[in-house]
Amino acid sequence: MIVHQYLLHNQKLHETKDALLSPGQVGFMNGWGVFSTLRVAKGVLFAFERHFRRMRRDADLLRVPFCYEAEELSESLLKLVEANRAFDATLRVAVVRNKGNLFQSPGIKRETDLIAFTADLTRWPVRAKLGYMPNARFGACPFAGTKVTSWAQNLAWYETAHARGLDEFVLLNEDGRISECTSANIFIIRGDQVLTPPITTSGCLPGVTRAILLEEIDLPAVRFSEAELSPSDLEEADQVFICSTTRELLPVGEIDGEPLKQNPELLQELQQAFTLYQEKYISTHSSRTREPLAV
Repeated sequence: MIVHQYLLHNQKLHETKDALLSPGQVGFMNGWGVFSTLRVAKGVLFAFERHFRRMRRDADLLRVPFCYEAEELSESLLKLVEANRAFDATLRVAVVRNKGNLFQSPGIKRETDLIAFTADLTRWPVRAKLGYMPNARFGACPFAGTKVTSWAQNLAWYETAHARGLDEFVLLNEDGRISECTSANIFIIRGDQVLTPPITTSGCLPGVTRAILLEEIDLPAVRFSEAELSPSDLEEADQVFICSTTRELLPVGEIDGEPLKQNPELLQELQQAFTLYQEKYISTHSSRTREPLAV
């Protein structure tokens, strides 16, 4: 994923080629920060409030100072969107801790750095090919479900999956239960039930698209809920799909080379309901033209 021309660094736009960070910033050396990936749709930061609340919660848990107000951060990110003309794009924002007791350089004044950039949307496959990765999540860990910038394990698993001809791994927790994928939440459709692993025990990330499906989508013939899921639940489901901010709802075609059942009609109904929710959000949050930040 190639980022666009400008990035946002502490409320100011810079060329992405500019050198802005120091190795002596503690978060830079140790992956001590939080981040979120947003979908920019028609110039609107979709579901921004949910992303902001999760970042603030994760920052509190990880002891990352979070001194940003929602409106201030939204305005800065929208100016980045306008500078890059990235009105339908992916946006990544991170808050990285600068100070601490591990290899801190002298003279660092800011408690944190805010960094954001945009990139083109990823072209996902029509159906995802998955495999299993055992013992990849520890559901009992107090930091389970935090979106931390120390993301090397996920990236390594993602590259390993692609080296094996897969799109993602299904990450299993210490009990052999389904948690999530390397960069997506996972759902199954079973009859009139749409089920996803629970936040409290599986170790999965509380994804924004996941939350919207559970909390905002209301279809008369469907019941959304959390449930402990095993690999056999996926393999016997009427449909498996993964979801994320940039994928929305993506059907899974196979796991470890074994084809899965498909229920395209119901999945399409879910996608349409999600799209209607997104369109309503966009219509009520349409951005006004803003003066770009100084570069």
